[in-house]
Amino acid sequence: MTQPTHQREDHRCEPVDIRTATRREWQRELSRAITTVPELLSAVGLEDGAPDIAESKFPLRVPRGYVARMRRGDPGDPLLLQALPVAAEGNDAPGYNTDPVGDLASMLSPGLLQKYHGRALLITTGACAIHCRYCFRRNFPYSEASTTPAHLDEAVARIAADPTISEVILSGGDPLSLSDDRLRALLSQLGEIDHVERIRLHTRYPIVLPERIDDAFCEVLAMSPRPLVVVIHANHANEIDSGVSAALAILRQPASLLLNQSVLLKGINDSAHELAALSRRLADCGVSPYYLHQLDPVTGAAHFSVPDARALRIVGELTRILPGYLVPKLVREVSGEPSKRNLGSR
Repeated sequence: MTQPTHQREDHRCEPVDIRTATRREWQRELSRAITTVPELLSAVGLEDGAPDIAESKFPLRVPRGYVARMRRGDPGDPLLLQALPVAAEGNDAPGYNTDPVGDLASMLSPGLLQKYHGRALLITTGACAIHCRYCFRRNFPYSEASTTPAHLDEAVARIAADPTISEVILSGGDPLSLSDDRLRALLSQLGEIDHVERIRLHTRYPIVLPERIDDAFCEVLAMSPRPLVVVIHANHANEIDSGVSAALAILRQPASLLLNQSVLLKGINDSAHELAALSRRLADCGVSPYYLHQLDPVTGAAHFSVPDARALRIVGELTRILPGYLVPKLVREVSGEPSKRNLGSR
């Protein structure tokens, strides 16, 4: 097997001006995403030393810029393992199912979910820039259960009719897969509802396709009639290069709060060393660690699971080596519970 070649890592969060790129560069990069296993393995120099790969009903999709951050020749690269289908996805695991967090049971109308008091979530699209192999919505029925234009008015009307809803979360898929015009219209509609105080965007785009954070997009966010909380999703410090740090620097301007949530993944970030490096890198970029999720038990992802006892030891070690504001809260989402379960409080 080819020996891993470690690329030079840039730990600085330099404000590289990616806004000078052509406005629609992100769409071109998205269209060029790698979608086949042979192409991905070739791109990372693993044609002759591939891991135990497999075909999957959940298709591969990964932007080339994200692939460029993977270490060539290393089958255990933490970025590669998040994107590459492996044979273990076909293993049966007790307790794992296609709707692990009860999304369908909490749906009020197509694409509108409410699990927790005061908050509602819109499934804005089924499209993502990357298909993460541990995705808890990898089996979600997007074609009939998302807020397509035909369903959006009903969803917004339901939110408007419930004065207890003060925050709306835009999720998916990834809401940044929507065009700027659709995002602008959606923010405007929600802004017309007096009791909606904040809008939250959950997105992986700034991490996997930072070209999405361009001038046109930032203009959309700047015009939001409500304060915006942006929650990004990074799992490993190697995901944050200078292009990502530039995107995060730009996002800090229209966002009232910039947070990160991670998933604890076996063989990827299941050590205090890896998670501390991620928290420090996020802090350098003005992002606060928010949640560290225990894996949602979705069919096909059991090989990523980290036992609770080990997870608690890792977080305990983090509290000893990091200031408290850099330690994410270890949580699990359990269907039917009124909030995420804080595992560290037991």
